[in-house]
Amino acid sequence: MDTQKVIVTEKAAQVIRQLKEQYGALMFHQSGGCCDGSSPMCYEKGELRIGERDILMGEIEGCSFYMASFQYEYWKHTQLIIDITEGRGASFSLEIPMGLRFVTKSRVFNEEELSALGFLAQ
Repeated sequence: MDTQKVIVTEKAAQVIRQLKEQYGALMFHQSGGCCDGSSPMCYEKGELRIGERDILMGEIEGCSFYMASFQYEYWKHTQLIIDITEGRGASFSLEIPMGLRFVTKSRVFNEEELSALGFLAQ
């Protein structure tokens, strides 16, 4: 059972590895609707200041992945699946010059997973 809150597709993982070769350590933040809608944004580690209301969701390809706490309330019962697609987004994310953009897909956790994550009484 995979109860990680955020995972990455192999195609997106390949792009992350390319970006790490070019920029070094990276970080992600799930955008809350500014610029490119609700896209995962990729930055050089430390480029975006993480606030006290941001939640660490997990890691993808060794990169921390954050989300604002208000947004987490809507997504907490789902697993985020970070993927990549062709096309330029309107953001400052590092993959944009490559003609690509990260996208977030999701799936709702089943009852067993929700229980393992502490959302249901055991």
